[in-house]
Order: sequence, then structure tokens, then C-alpha cells
Amino acid sequence: MSASITVTHRHGERVTVEAAGVELLSYVYKPDPAAYESRKPYTHPLRTLAGRQVSAYRPSDHRWHKGLQMTSSHLSGQNFWGGWTYVPGDWYRELPDLVGSMRHDGFAEFTVEDESLTVGENLTWVENGGGEWARERRDLVVHSVVPDEGAWAIDWAITLTNIRDEPLDFGSPTTAGREMAGYTGLHWRGPREFSGGEVLGPGDLGGEEMMGRQAPWLAFVGEHDEVDAKSTLVFAHAPENEHAIHESHWFVRSHGTPTVAISWAFFEEFALPPGESFHYRYRVVVADGAWDRDRVEHYLKTHGF
Repeated sequence: MSASITVTHRHGERVTVEAAGVELLSYVYKPDPAAYESRKPYTHPLRTLAGRQVSAYRPSDHRWHKGLQMTSSHLSGQNFWGGWTYVPGDWYRELPDLVGSMRHDGFAEFTVEDESLTVGENLTWVENGGGEWARERRDLVVHSVVPDEGAWAIDWAITLTNIRDEPLDFGSPTTAGREMAGYTGLHWRGPREFSGGEVLGPGDLGGEEMMGRQAPWLAFVGEHDEVDAKSTLVFAHAPENEHAIHESHWFVRSHGTPTVAISWAFFEEFALPPGESFHYRYRVVVADGAWDRDRVEHYLKTHGF
């Protein structure tokens, strides 16, 4: 049985969701100070129902990594990921003039029910010089807060429309020439203590072999400092993603920088023509304990999109 939630909206800054005395998430839409980190909304902290934090904010190795956020590392010569920009033949460089931002324009929907929160947000993707390149409709649903299962979920959907008079070209460091660095799209950064965590996929897939793979879901199991406990995050595609503008692959690292990105342009670029839109939808499940494949697949089967 789902638990009741409490939603607090600090206007102009953030939306928080609590259940059973635990702040499960905070969705921050107030722009951060540093433009170089690509100002955009992000979700941090993420916590399990037991109150254990499973996201990182501005880690020292990558200050632009902020919990769970939508990104685009290579977009028509601009960087909507933040931080260093990969330059073919010149590795990573600090090029602040290429870093864009995502502007919060307002909420089109904000519905709080006893057991769920539904938010529809309007955003504009703005290149570094101030040009407006894309309009985004972002839909977030926090739901299935079930203490007996030790888990809750957030669905994250994006519909992006090109408002330029020329195509938007989506890529990644890999499409620019760096091998197996296809990060872009919805991105999660885990806490440093999750370094060395276990990565699971369907069947017998797991570990490093999930990098660059295609699969309907990926799970990351991390172990916490200070407490004798593990937590699991499950990342899953909605069924309609099979018919999206471009096929997605998993970008995942466990050692050093625990991170997962659902990459929409890992190996190949794709173009969004002027006036056209694309749509993706994902689910992120935040759970207490170390889930195995059977438990992940049972959860996804019994909590359909």
C-alpha cells in the first residue's frame, strides 16, 4: 500500500517531497550561481525511504554533476552538460563560452494527491550567447511510495521542440571521437561511497559490459558509509522509447565516479529539424537494500507504466 506524501513548494526555488518523515527528493529549479556548470534544474538529494542519500551534488571531480538532471553534452557545438568540453584531437578543455543553460519558464501543471505528485514544467534551452534553441515540456511524476517494498519511483518525461531555423544536432564525446564516452541525456551521479557498486542488467548482463549496451533497464547497487546498508537505483525505459527519434544506450561507470546516463546519442549523432519535436520517458526507482535481477524485474512487471 502506498504511503501518503507531503509536498512543499518554495516558490522560485524548489519542490520537496516527504513521506514518513523522510525528504525523498528535492527538485531545484532556481539557477545555480556558476554558469560554467550549465545552469539547469536538478533533483538532489535523492533518499531512500530509510533516509539514506543516493545522489551527489557538485563532487570535487565534476562540479557540474548534480543529482539527477537532464543534460546534452554535445548539441550543435554547445555544451548543455556543463564543465569541460571534449574537443577532437585536444582532449577536454575549459571552454566556458560554449556552455549553455536550461531556463525554468514556469509550471504548466502542479497536482498533489495523497499518494503522488505530478508536475509539468516549461523550459527553454538557451545557448551561451543568449539564443533560444529549444522549448521543453518536462513531466515529472513521483509515485509508488510503498514502505512494505522499501521503494518509491519518479517518472521523468521530456518533449523537446527545436525553435531554431536550422537543425539541432545531438551528439556526445564518443560521436566527437572519444571512445566509450557517450554520456548525454538523463544523468544520475551517485555518492562517492557508491564507487565500486554493482551494476546489473537483464539476463546475465552486468558490470562493465553494460557500458554502451542497449537494454530496457539497468540497476546500480551501492553500499553506504557509516551504516551497514546498501541501496539500489533502477533506471528503466518507458515502452514508447522503442519508437523514439534515436535509439538509446547505457552509459555507466561504477569505479571512481558512480554514474548512469541514459544516452540518446552514444555512438551516432541525430538531428532534430526546425519545428520538430522528440519525446522520451524514463522511470527511476529508489530502493532500500541490494536488489537482485529477479526483484528488479518483478517490480517493473508489477508497476507498469
